[in-house]
Amino acid sequence: MPKYPDVCVKLIGEDGNVFAIIAAVNKVLRREVSREAAAEFMHEAMKQSSYDALLNFVQETLEIE
Repeated sequence: MPKYPDVCVKLIGEDGNVFAIIAAVNKVLRREVSREAAAEFMHEAMKQSSYDALLNFVQETLEIE
């Protein structure tokens, strides 16, 4: 279960670049949750050691569409 199960980001069919993914999630979190949640996500996302680790972290944070 993601941390924010009622928040969804559309990644399918979008740019798969790591920075594009981080930006998309950041934008949704700022709009749907709070600036603090987005800042916390950004801080933790930048610590991820690989593309797969980032995707797993995104899935732990919110729903992916």
